[in-house]
Amino acid sequence: MRVVLAVGTTRTAAIDGISAAGADPDVMVHTPSADAEIVCYGEPIRAPVVPVSPTGTPTPALVTRAVRDLVGFDVTVVDAGLAEPTGAPTVTVGARPGGDVRDEDPVATAHGAFEAARQFGRALPDDAVYLGESIPGGTTTALGVQAALGERDGEGAGVSSSLPENPVERKREVVAEGLTASGLDEGDAAGDPKAAIRRMGDPVLAVAAGTALGCLETDTAVTLAGGTQLATVAALLRHAGVDQPLELATTAFVAEDPSVDLDGLAEALDLSVTVTDPGFDEGDHPAFDGYVAGEAKEGVAMGGALALARATGVPMTDVRERVLARYRALPDLS
Repeated sequence: MRVVLAVGTTRTAAIDGISAAGADPDVMVHTPSADAEIVCYGEPIRAPVVPVSPTGTPTPALVTRAVRDLVGFDVTVVDAGLAEPTGAPTVTVGARPGGDVRDEDPVATAHGAFEAARQFGRALPDDAVYLGESIPGGTTTALGVQAALGERDGEGAGVSSSLPENPVERKREVVAEGLTASGLDEGDAAGDPKAAIRRMGDPVLAVAAGTALGCLETDTAVTLAGGTQLATVAALLRHAGVDQPLELATTAFVAEDPSVDLDGLAEALDLSVTVTDPGFDEGDHPAFDGYVAGEAKEGVAMGGALALARATGVPMTDVRERVLARYRALPDLS
């Protein structure tokens, strides 16, 4: 079993009020690099920070790593546009950091990265792959791609948020500005997923969608391990002509987000969804409080990792205990 993590950055994350994936903008740019290191090594080794929300909620990478300790799975990290280097070993597919979605051409490397990731996915030797991501600001760019494809609902609540209160209206404003800058109306990129990513997305979406497509073309089973960003990858695959069944594994935090109609997304995209609740409300520890309050609902393949734990018979009590052990071992949080 292999977890593939596409990690990258977008300047969209710097827009005020968009993301909680870091305590401040200077820290946020290191988040995906640190996330990759935590999943690979258990702690940051080159990144200068441990990613936490403004209230101190630790990154979902800690949960994914805890499950890896208990279940055991291979990890491959793909550099999907990192702005800061990571100490984790990475596969390179030519992605570059994304620009602000309000720019005319925020993901100029989308076409090349998509196709290189597609070849990478085709070359993977595994029977099954769980595909996750880490990119601050990624729900806003996902909403932008949904709009470009014509898959966004009228209220613009097709994505969740790392914040307890989803800033949907702010995201809708940003997406509207991006469409104007790109010269697009909603749905203008229907049937052209690479154009949707280039004009309204981020490099992680290009890499994740390309990798998934390559895997599916060679009969490797793919589980989209995440929330509404990975559901957006499913939309990109549908617009690339994929008609076979697609699987999404996410957390109860996303499924219970009142600002997102996950069932509606799943129906629209013919997507089978597995939801796992880690029982953090039973954990009675500050490390879990932010999750229970609605922060950091998903990311870094957390939903997929929890689904793997459940499928292999690992009790969620063991997962919580291992998360706390990992949490206490982090020097910046202990």
